[in-house]
Amino acid sequence: MEQRVAIVTGGASGIGRATASRLAAEGVKVVVFDRDVDPGGPACTVVDVTDAAAVSAAVEDVRAALGPVDIVVNAAGTAAGGPLDADGYLAEWERALAVNLTGTMLVTRACIGDLVASGHGRIVNVASTEALGASRSTSPYSASKHGVVGFTRGLAVDYGRVGVTANCVCPGATLTGMTAAIPVERRDAFARRSVPVGRYAAPEEIAFMIVALTSLDASYVNGAVIPVDGGLTARSY
Repeated sequence: MEQRVAIVTGGASGIGRATASRLAAEGVKVVVFDRDVDPGGPACTVVDVTDAAAVSAAVEDVRAALGPVDIVVNAAGTAAGGPLDADGYLAEWERALAVNLTGTMLVTRACIGDLVASGHGRIVNVASTEALGASRSTSPYSASKHGVVGFTRGLAVDYGRVGVTANCVCPGATLTGMTAAIPVERRDAFARRSVPVGRYAAPEEIAFMIVALTSLDASYVNGAVIPVDGGLTARSY
């Protein structure tokens, strides 16, 4: 089979970067989409996933340069939160939905023709354990990630008959830029209290599951919502 082509959003850092690296190591031709470029990071196409025209143009550039897209990993995301009655709540809500949910849809929509034509298209959307529940003052983020789960399941139902699989990975506490601002002692205390393995994940540990779902051998895994959380959501309180 010819070398496959993948687009990984949010691939300049964190889980997206680890995923792009692992896919490339397996021989996939990977293009990273990200709004922010890390000068010391991987080559990156600057794309705002909330901009439909920019997404379509960037996907067309990938298609022209490398060929049709076989794999889409939607890892771009933003944190958002606050109490419902806070002055900035509406802005937080709109930003979370725009990046986490609408951005996921726009990139997938721009690639869906290629994914169907390939006969073995793979879509992996990155949600969060917040898509399986909620924490205090995270309702914009949690709502957007619940939406990612619903969108993924809808894709699985709509496109499973033509060989396209759509699955969702829900990372738990992970050492990324999104969690870097949390003091180390708070992170450690949370992990000891709430995560059965007793620590935060490395991005590479989440990337392992994402890349596994892109395998041609994963053809019967469709519509799955998989926590990769060290046992966080398995624990009873």
